[in-house]
Amino acid sequence: MAVEKLTKRTVDAIVPGGRISIYYDSELRGFGLKVTPSGAKSWCVEYRPGSGGRGVAKRRLVIGSTNTLTHDQARIAARNILAAVALGADPGASRSRAREMPTFKEFAERYLSEEAITKLKPTTVVNYRIYLLKHAAQHIGTKKIDTVTSSDIAKMHRAIGQTRQMTANRVVECIGSVYRYAATCGLMKRGTNPGAHIEAFREQRRERFLTSEELARLGDAIREAETIGIPWVLDETKPTAKHIPKTDRRTIVDPHAAAALRLLILTGARLREILDLKWEYVDFERGLLLLPDSKTGRKTIVLNAPALSILSQLPRVSPYVIVGDNLDKARHDLNRPWRLMSKRAKLDGVRIHDLRHTYASFGAGSGLGLPIIGKLLGHAQAATTARYAHLDNDPLRRATEHIGGRIAAALGEPVARMTEDQIIAFNRNQRRA
Repeated sequence: MAVEKLTKRTVDAIVPGGRISIYYDSELRGFGLKVTPSGAKSWCVEYRPGSGGRGVAKRRLVIGSTNTLTHDQARIAARNILAAVALGADPGASRSRAREMPTFKEFAERYLSEEAITKLKPTTVVNYRIYLLKHAAQHIGTKKIDTVTSSDIAKMHRAIGQTRQMTANRVVECIGSVYRYAATCGLMKRGTNPGAHIEAFREQRRERFLTSEELARLGDAIREAETIGIPWVLDETKPTAKHIPKTDRRTIVDPHAAAALRLLILTGARLREILDLKWEYVDFERGLLLLPDSKTGRKTIVLNAPALSILSQLPRVSPYVIVGDNLDKARHDLNRPWRLMSKRAKLDGVRIHDLRHTYASFGAGSGLGLPIIGKLLGHAQAATTARYAHLDNDPLRRATEHIGGRIAAALGEPVARMTEDQIIAFNRNQRRA
């Protein structure tokens, strides 16, 4: 179309035709006006990206509507765009990439389906899905992944941390995995992670060990649950409680759930290691559980006599040792049986995983040594077992007995020495303290 200086007067005078028309400015090369048959008018700029030249196809970039930008504002914007092109930029391609850039939630779903599911354990993927799609997406899910800032992550971290500090820390860690994969896919620069410098909440690792008295109560509760059943207790706090008739009902726990809890206590195994256990992994002859996979990879669990006895008495009605509702699948969890029996045993706040800590604490308190305990638990790193170091005080007890005995003798005091049984009893009492 005709080339003339684009001003308010010339733009207002242009009458739309039967097709899209471009009117170019006579002063700024590449700057123009796009007019559609409907009468819509938009400022635009044309340029050749890269090295330019007639061998490179032109690109047209719309700057904005004449209703929102004056001719002077549009001219300044066009001049800035052309200056960027002269320095090697491609504004049109950048705008296209920005439009195609996925939101955080969209790319998080892609990360889970393409990367996480192929490289992480199934239980880890489940946790990542919760952290990313339930927690992170609630705060930054609709933002383009390249527009999420450290300020956004910090705000999200504080919001989640008001009630769940450990969860908040895990969410930030998972976000880092998402951005590493985004760099692999070419969407972000390598090393980009808006959550990289977010200071984590201080975490206090829970270490709950059951005492001999508490284990006795738990044992009584398990035996009661699998035989006569645990009495059903009405929850008086519920609004409908007054309408529920009082009854002598008892809840009986199936033998597989009871066996699973006993195995967890007697072996120190993780929950999924017992629930995913198949009969083909059980070596009765050598007294071993040969797990093809666990949290730390292949693992061998050495069985003691009580654990072997429990396994030998369980009926084989499924490929899995611990049977759930579906005989062809591993049992999902032990939440209901555990809540029932732990409440009956008055173990408030005790988690199933604390049974593993209890197994380790009994070993440490008996002076078996941290390396042996680490191997029994299947720890890949010695630092993981080090949390039980304060319970492994048998060598310290022997040392202080020796020193104290010599000092007492020098003072002329009678020397009283502790027997092996007294030392073990003392160590167990330390756990209660």
